[in-house]
Amino acid sequence: MEALSPLQSRAAAAALLTVFVLGFALALVLRSWRVVRRTGINPVVLPNSDDAAGYVGRGFRLVLVCTALWVVLVAASPATAGRLGLFAPVPLGPLALLGWPIVAAALALMWAAQEQMGASGRVGIDRKRATALVTGGLFGRSRNPIFLAMRALMVGLVLLVPAAPTLALLVAAEILIQVQVRLEEAHLSALHGGAYDDYRAQVRRWWGRHVTPASTQP
Repeated sequence: MEALSPLQSRAAAAALLTVFVLGFALALVLRSWRVVRRTGINPVVLPNSDDAAGYVGRGFRLVLVCTALWVVLVAASPATAGRLGLFAPVPLGPLALLGWPIVAAALALMWAAQEQMGASGRVGIDRKRATALVTGGLFGRSRNPIFLAMRALMVGLVLLVPAAPTLALLVAAEILIQVQVRLEEAHLSALHGGAYDDYRAQVRRWWGRHVTPASTQP
């Protein structure tokens, strides 16, 4: 159990579970419910089609379920989780303590970005209904603040639970996010045309604003 520091007590593991459950409930479930209530449209549009979008959608569902099960296992039996194979024989030490603020900041970023998306918020690509292009607030600093928050969340989880399953979930999530972001960029470019191209020329994919033409930077 030493390598699972700072989750050295069941209370700390239970706190992690609570943070994840409440965080996802607020950032995903509650936000989706509010969009449905406001517009009558279900913002969760992860397809099951036999194309790239469908493949990524199924992958996201799988990673979400596996992450939830892993966090539940860690909270229910930290010792069992520790025996499943630690990937780092060297203790993370003080670095592990960064997990909590990273997780908290990621959930806050996710919530704020979802709020700023408003009725345009979608989980997946909505090919049936056009959505407004959101470029203000956090989206004036990052074209993908929600995905950025998801990436940070997984990094925080790895620091809190430095185990082989956590690292595998991080790698899987990172691959899926990178593919999904590019699918969404193609969709938004086709939907909004020059307006999205101008936006992409000003704001970077992950964080910051361009100082040189977007053709030379992602």
